[in-house]
Amino acid sequence: MDAFINLFAGTFRGWRGTQAMAPARLKPEKLLKLYDMEASPYCRLVREVLTELDLDVLILPCPAGGTRFRAEAEKIGGKQLFPLLVDDNTGTVMYESADIIDYLGRTYKRRVKAPRGVLRPLAVGSSYVASALLWRPGGITGMKARPSKTPTQPLELYSFETSPYSKPVRARLCELELPYVLRNTGKGAWGDMGPPSFRDSLFKTPKGTTPNRRWLEQNTGKVQVPYLIDANTGTALYESRAILDYLDTTYAI
Repeated sequence: MDAFINLFAGTFRGWRGTQAMAPARLKPEKLLKLYDMEASPYCRLVREVLTELDLDVLILPCPAGGTRFRAEAEKIGGKQLFPLLVDDNTGTVMYESADIIDYLGRTYKRRVKAPRGVLRPLAVGSSYVASALLWRPGGITGMKARPSKTPTQPLELYSFETSPYSKPVRARLCELELPYVLRNTGKGAWGDMGPPSFRDSLFKTPKGTTPNRRWLEQNTGKVQVPYLIDANTGTALYESRAILDYLDTTYAI
């Protein structure tokens, strides 16, 4: 049911954040940092574009009631407002999703423009609805902080924004305030479309259509998301249910 709801949410947003067929021409040398709340519709707009530009980013989760990164974000930018982008490559610290999207396209050499004018309310509104669809008893997933242990190193997650199986994992990482490197794994060709079993049997095409998809194929033998790597424990695993159980067992208090 969760996967179906997440699938519907992605459909409602027109599948923005699925493809990486027009990646950024310039890649940052230092990892981008995003102070992010998974359930925020404004943060979602930025994450969609990061998938489409095929840019990796260090996610520093800032859920409501969080204590791990919110004060740090306020110290850097002056307020607790999300998304907050920090780009150490250019010395840029930036709020506002539309400004961040324009900055990413301009700086990393790929034409992408944030919706403005009459299109802005439509984009924000549909993103709000997509987030509201993730309501469960107790609130929207990925919104409120839960007590957790602090990892020594950030985790790594191979994912793309609209993946219905990756969404619950990103939400749990946010709730537990676990920092992670988001390895964007958007679909780099039409042959990537569809679930892995369907796609691989129907399309006899290369699987490594983006750098991160190629890494998955070469190092795990298949390309699917989510895929979690935790260097703190030497753990690497597929399947969202298994990943959620692992995060709860290892980090939740």
